[in-house]
Amino acid sequence: MDKSLGGIQQLLAAEQEAQRIITNARNAKMARLRQAKEEAEREVAAYRAQRESEFRKKLAQSSGDSGANMKRLDSETATKIKHLTEEASKVSSDVTALLLKYVTTVKN
Repeated sequence: MDKSLGGIQQLLAAEQEAQRIITNARNAKMARLRQAKEEAEREVAAYRAQRESEFRKKLAQSSGDSGANMKRLDSETATKIKHLTEEASKVSSDVTALLLKYVTTVKN
């Protein structure tokens, strides 16, 4: 009887040890999952900050220095207007003559 009681005690001790090991493993797993989640959140935040920074740079480049863009656009516009005015002055006498010809010529 003592032997069977000792065996039962050993089984109970082994069961408690197994339960402790399982509990420790679950706790370690939960801790690792929390750690992985925190690492992922940090990586996402860093990636988001990087992409936001790149977006801000591109936005600044495209609209950015409004004064410089305005000066450039004004310069380009003035150049185009000058070119068109020169072209118009070159052909204006021809256009005027052509219009006078059509207006003064009578067709039957």
